[in-house]
Amino acid sequence: MPGCEYSAMQIYQVGGAVRDRLLGLPVKDRDYVVVGATPEQMLAAGYRAVGKDFPVFLHPDTQQEHALARTERKTGKGYKGFSVYASPEVTLQEDLARRDFTINAIAEADDGSLIDPFHGQLDIQKKLLRHVTDAFSEDPVRILRAARFLARFTEFTVAPETMLLMRQMVAAGEVDALVAERVWQEIAKGLMEKQPSRMFEMLRECGALKVILPELDRLWGVPQTVTYHPEVDTGIHVMMVIDYSAKQGYSLPVRFAALTHDLGKGTTPADVLPRHIGHELRSVDLIREVVARLRVPNDCKDLALVVAKYHGKLHAARQMKASTLLQFLEELDAFRQRMRFEDFLLACECDSRGRLGLEDCPLADAEHLAMALQAALTVDAGAIAKQCGSPAHIKQAVAEARIHAIQAILR
Repeated sequence: MPGCEYSAMQIYQVGGAVRDRLLGLPVKDRDYVVVGATPEQMLAAGYRAVGKDFPVFLHPDTQQEHALARTERKTGKGYKGFSVYASPEVTLQEDLARRDFTINAIAEADDGSLIDPFHGQLDIQKKLLRHVTDAFSEDPVRILRAARFLARFTEFTVAPETMLLMRQMVAAGEVDALVAERVWQEIAKGLMEKQPSRMFEMLRECGALKVILPELDRLWGVPQTVTYHPEVDTGIHVMMVIDYSAKQGYSLPVRFAALTHDLGKGTTPADVLPRHIGHELRSVDLIREVVARLRVPNDCKDLALVVAKYHGKLHAARQMKASTLLQFLEELDAFRQRMRFEDFLLACECDSRGRLGLEDCPLADAEHLAMALQAALTVDAGAIAKQCGSPAHIKQAVAEARIHAIQAILR
């Protein structure tokens, strides 16, 4: 390996690759730490410098990342409030000590031997997420990472001392310093894990959810009508909905829409509970606030707004006349945005089946609306336009033809 001609230089594989191999999981990205080297030595050995905040280099052949061993010192609030010290004198154990969890603080040498000064292998056996040192408290992103890891490693739990430390971090205002882009990045990753509900439940347990997503946090303890929601609690319902979306392998926009579709129930006046009249439009307003604050991508934002506004209306699809079905399809912009319409139905499926004992309930209303769209799409709007003598009549003529098509197929 380039650089081995320097006798003091030692290269170790670290982090997720070592952890995942020990867990028996597929290894994806491989990261390396280099001990006893200077940037000049790395460049002389053919590595290419890419790090901005600290010395990181790409291997000349594999292009895998190699970071110089380093220590960090807290200089301010938030995850950017650090000064980094990289030097040939920094030891492997000092580098491992700055990492978040013991299961990520294991290094592997070229001969396959493991260096595990913080007993990460034991915590892997115990299925325990434990912080390495109290320096964990200096970086609030680590709270988000802990929550995301719980969503991925569904058999793991958080060590009591780590949960206590995270609560102290929240109380100290560290979470308030998180930047929007990083919060969204971690939430998006967590939503795409195996059981995303575990992420939000952990964030709620340590108090961080109330800071980063108060609109979601307030859903727990809000009752719903037991006839339609045997699980009763709105927070529990939303967690069931996102876990269903994950089990089906649905896309991030669908999962985000599933997460936010009922935010308005958290603002229902107490005197009308457990009913939630008008919660759909309240959800829309709250989603607009969330996506603006967290800078959520447009595909997630657009679907979430549509699902929040119209998921309740879908339940009445089988009682609608053909003309009303056509109007509903137009409100959903289903003719122009076919893929979003399909995602809308998937998110509504998650809502319907994210209920206690109703995980396999039929989806007759969604199927009914999908059939109506397929029927309306058989109408040749271009041909009708050519037959119409006046442009003013085209829209009405196309609508009438689509209504007839919907009536025919639904009969």
